[in-house]
Order: sequence, then C-alpha cells, then structure tokens
Amino acid sequence: MAKKIVVIPGDGIGSEITDSAVEVLKKAAEKFSLALEYEYKDAGGTAYDKFGTPLPEDTLEACKAADGVLFGAVGGDKWDNVEPSLRPEKAILGLRKGLGLYANLRPVKVADALVEYSPLKQELVKGVDLVIVRELVGGIYFGEKCESEAYNGTERAWDLENYSIPEVQRIAKLAFETARIRRGKVTSVDKANVLATSRLWRRTVAQVAQDYQDVELNNLYVDNCAMQLAVRPTQFDVIVTGNLFGDILSDEAAVIGGSIGMMPSASIGELTSLYEPIHGSAPDIAGKGIANPVGTILSAAMLLRYSLNEEEAAQAIETAVDKALAEGWRTADLWHEGFKKADTKTMTQAVIANL
Repeated sequence: MAKKIVVIPGDGIGSEITDSAVEVLKKAAEKFSLALEYEYKDAGGTAYDKFGTPLPEDTLEACKAADGVLFGAVGGDKWDNVEPSLRPEKAILGLRKGLGLYANLRPVKVADALVEYSPLKQELVKGVDLVIVRELVGGIYFGEKCESEAYNGTERAWDLENYSIPEVQRIAKLAFETARIRRGKVTSVDKANVLATSRLWRRTVAQVAQDYQDVELNNLYVDNCAMQLAVRPTQFDVIVTGNLFGDILSDEAAVIGGSIGMMPSASIGELTSLYEPIHGSAPDIAGKGIANPVGTILSAAMLLRYSLNEEEAAQAIETAVDKALAEGWRTADLWHEGFKKADTKTMTQAVIANL
C-alpha cells in the first residue's frame, strides 16, 4: 500500500518550499520504487482566513491518519492583531498536542561547501554532524504557572519545572536509538548540580543506558554544553535534554551552520511525526520564488528516515543536497560573488539532478 504524506504548506513561503520538497520526494520515490501519495491540508493564518481557526479539525484528523506530515511554516504580520488563541502559531501547538509530538530532533550537519558561512572558525566547524533530541511536551513550559500573586508584601510570578520517570525514559530511548544508527554516542544535558528535576533526569537516563551497552553515554551541565558547542562542536553525536534547555541549545547549534534556511527538523509523535524547516514563513519574500528550499528538502529526507524507514532514500537526498552545494549553487541567503545564484526552483532542480 502507498504511504500517505499530509502536506501542510501553511503561510508565507510555505507553499514554495513544500512544493520543492514534494518534487524531490517524487524523484526519490521513482528512483527507489517507493509508493507515496500526498494530501494537502491548511493550517496557520491561511486556515484562519478560510475557516476561522488556525487548525481545522479535518487537518488534524488527516495528520493522525498519515504516515508522516510535511509542514512548511506559519505566521506573518497579517495576523498580528488576531485574538491570541487564534493566532497562526497555535496550529503548531495544536498539532503537537493532537499528535503527541513528544520529541524534537534537530540535526546540524555542516557540508564542507558551507563551512565558510559559519560564525565559528572553519577548522572548528568542518565535520560537524550532530543531532539534538529535545523533549517537547513536558518540563517548565508545560508545568503549573502563576502570572501574578502577592507574596511577603510584593508581587511575584512562578513556573513549575517537573518531569516524571516515564517522560525521561521515553526521550532517552529515542536518543539512544538515534545514536545507534549514527556514531553511537549520547550526551545527556542537565543542571543536576542545582535542580532536583535534573537529578531525576540524570539518574533515569543512566538507567535507560543499561539497555544500550553499545552506546557511549556522557553527561554535561547545560552551561558547559553551551560553551562546548561554540569551542568544539565536532565532539557531539546525539545530545538529549529537556524542553527548556533543548529550546536554547538547538537554536545555538542551528547558527553553527551559518544559515537557518538549511536546517531541517523532526517532531516525533505517538501517532505520527511532523517534519519542518526551522526557519519562519518569511512573508517579506513570499511569492518571489527566492526562498531557500533546502531546509524543507532535508526535512523530507528525515521523513523518509524516521517515519518510513527508507534510510537509503533519505541518504540519497542528503547526498544530492551536498553535491548541489559543492557544484556552487546558492540561493540568495547564501550567495556571494563566485557562486551560481539560484532561485527556489533552480536549487530544487539542482538537487533533483544529483539524485
């Protein structure tokens, strides 16, 4: 039976970059004899304009029934004055909850052709190939909170950080399984010298590690990890951490490659998983045909790897991207004198040609 992929273009450049990724998926399907079918659904500001909600029920239901979800981007200043509960970004939160998206995988792999774009020295960046596995539905972001209360004669606010053993076990297992298909090393990041939740986190990860004797486990405090990402990022294979620390570290790591237009991500779910580039909807360039599609194309490769177990096809797409870059193709966000300037369609065709 054909595998079903729900495509949600979203807002801004979303339709342009998802169209590119689908073109590449179709070429990969032809090359590797894969049966894939696509269903398009609305979410974000586009859905709000059509249906009065950023996440229509039929979009969520289609995603639940799919083998994977390819997502573009949502948001834009057009919807800045919409009621907060109906803002385009609520679509992502609704999908996380509805699909049980408990983990975010953020790979950072710097192609040799792109080391010059990093803010770090080239000798530090060459060879960087890591994945951050971030817990996505727990921790301080989802704990109890108080916006304002009187306490000892003054006003205060608070947020509660908490994790349960099953939550940590689930994300740790995903990290170890990810390391098994990579280089076999997990770095668990916490603040166990200060936080009780981090001590439970560290203890639980160590217990899970007993079932993965073939994978090396190291522990780092979050402040040290942040520093190490800047001074020696090549030491990392898989980094696993909680929601708050993962939010911060994954954004720091994304900068290592020099352009967020190149960065894919996966949100792994209990029902299905969602794949999207990390950049926004870029409404200022929407419709101009100049958006960088590579982050979305690489997100499609992750869909093949993690949802469809098509590792060979996933690697072929990633290799094709590297070859297109090595040939000198650059979209506007990366172009400078001496390279071949590509619009969205040209970059997509350069990748397809290398498949």
